[in-house]
Amino acid sequence: MEPNETSPNNDRVQPEPVQPEPAQPETPQSLPPENERQYAMFCHLGALAGLVGIPLAGIIVPLVLWLLKKDESAYIDYHGKEALNFNITVTLAMILFFFMSIILIGIPLLIATAIFWLVVTIIAGVKANDGVKYRYPISLRLIS
Repeated sequence: MEPNETSPNNDRVQPEPVQPEPAQPETPQSLPPENERQYAMFCHLGALAGLVGIPLAGIIVPLVLWLLKKDESAYIDYHGKEALNFNITVTLAMILFFFMSIILIGIPLLIATAIFWLVVTIIAGVKANDGVKYRYPISLRLIS
């Protein structure tokens, strides 16, 4: 019988109350251990050593950290490859833009790339420390 219909003795039929389904307990996503997150962060932020004048530090530091820890943790392996691929990509772009500065268009591209590199590297380091598998927005996938 429909809820608004009447029974043979002219009584309205009340609909049965709907019982809410019991809430499923949410399982928190398991984070990598803190030391793995820190190594992953250092893979990204180690590239900032290039700011103090160490040539190719943006490639060397992530490469060394990745080679040391890639077999111990899939999380460090992922972030090490990401940092290495991104810093190789930026290094290649900076070399190209340096040669393009002869025709003056390379100068603003060098500045924009440096600012982009700095900001995205810091974001990647923070995300890695938070347990997030961060992927750089622009990166050649040279190491997979």
